[in-house]
Amino acid sequence: MIVADRKPVEEIIEEVKDHDKILILGCNECVTVCEAGGKKEVAVLASVLRMHFLNQGQTVRIDERTLQRQCDHEYLEEVRDIIDQYNAVVSLACGVGVQFMAEKYHATPVYPGVNTVFMGVTEERGLWTERCQGCGECILARTGGICPISRCAKRVLNGPCGGSTKGSCEIHKDVVCAWQLIVERLKALDRFDDYEKLSALKDWSTDRAGGPRKVVREDLQDESKDT
Repeated sequence: MIVADRKPVEEIIEEVKDHDKILILGCNECVTVCEAGGKKEVAVLASVLRMHFLNQGQTVRIDERTLQRQCDHEYLEEVRDIIDQYNAVVSLACGVGVQFMAEKYHATPVYPGVNTVFMGVTEERGLWTERCQGCGECILARTGGICPISRCAKRVLNGPCGGSTKGSCEIHKDVVCAWQLIVERLKALDRFDDYEKLSALKDWSTDRAGGPRKVVREDLQDESKDT
């Protein structure tokens, strides 16, 4: 799940203060789960903006809409018939949705209403923690299903480092050492021999070589052409 956090309303107001027809566009996927950009949050933001502009004596039209996803052409098409009614969109989707919306309707400015933070999990309501950085070279098979890239402060591939103390990371005693978790998990799985296998250094320079990364499934593309 992509985890996002609400932007300060003052920042959003600063971006849209010169527009008089605004669409608040939510997303019914990840940002709904982390309670940052779903239908409820759209309604709250729209209400706050209406009150602000009313107090400023400005006449501003603010409408609300929530799509199933903003990272998919199919769902973005749902606003094609109405997009020309607005001179600004505040998207409460993650950064991917904001960019895709802006690419599809490039004549209308699209402003982000949330800050995209990380890919993570819901531990409990109101608490989300990071689990993946999308590094493109998953090594979870060798680390007992625990990612040292996202969960180790130093992204150490062969740990723990010298700063680990009594199972805690050196950055803070409340941060559990990722490699302590990996060691415990491998022992529980009776796979501690895997710990002795050294991982090669990751070549981070290749992660962004040639611009944005792509995943291409030619078999799926061929199916689409056939239909």
